[in-house]
Amino acid sequence: MKRFLLFSLALLPLLLTRCGVSRQLTEAKALGDCRYAIRSADSITLAGYDIRQFRNMKDMSDFNPVKYPRIAAGLLTRNVPLDARINLGITNPTNRNAAINQLEYRILLAGQELFNGFINQRVAVPAGGGQTVVPIRINANAFQLLTDAKTRDAFAQFVSNLAGSDDTKASRVTIKIKPTLDLGNKAVNYPGYITIEQDVTNKILFGQ
Repeated sequence: MKRFLLFSLALLPLLLTRCGVSRQLTEAKALGDCRYAIRSADSITLAGYDIRQFRNMKDMSDFNPVKYPRIAAGLLTRNVPLDARINLGITNPTNRNAAINQLEYRILLAGQELFNGFINQRVAVPAGGGQTVVPIRINANAFQLLTDAKTRDAFAQFVSNLAGSDDTKASRVTIKIKPTLDLGNKAVNYPGYITIEQDVTNKILFGQ
């Protein structure tokens, strides 16, 4: 009996580890089955200018270097900072809790990567229609998007939508999420990306 107890105690850490791994896998899979939507965006600046200053912008010609000297300077130095917070809503329609402790994300506009980063905090969404909102920070250099002929019009349109312009088409934004599993002392990436594609309209600034 004593030997059995000692043997059981020796196996306990392994059993707990396996249970923890199984739970993480189940929660990560449920996260992949969740529904995602960009709820709102705030704290948005381009080269230090409040994004609302570009509400009436029609195209790239409206980035007047006289009116916006910091953008002109950024184009010369190849560094035009774009800062924002995108609030990503997650709804869990499954009967399993969805959660992850860390995830990588990539944000793309017109097929061009705008920014990538990590969230190093637990994201949990209760089963049965539970919801949560995850803030995603963007600290990107928009120089390439502003100067590349393939993306500059899409970026101008994106800025107009973020600014709340009434006279612009929706912008197609892609967010790719890759959860990371903590397997003992080893971090293992979720296979593939969870991909969210959404048309961002002029109402995003107001969470409508």
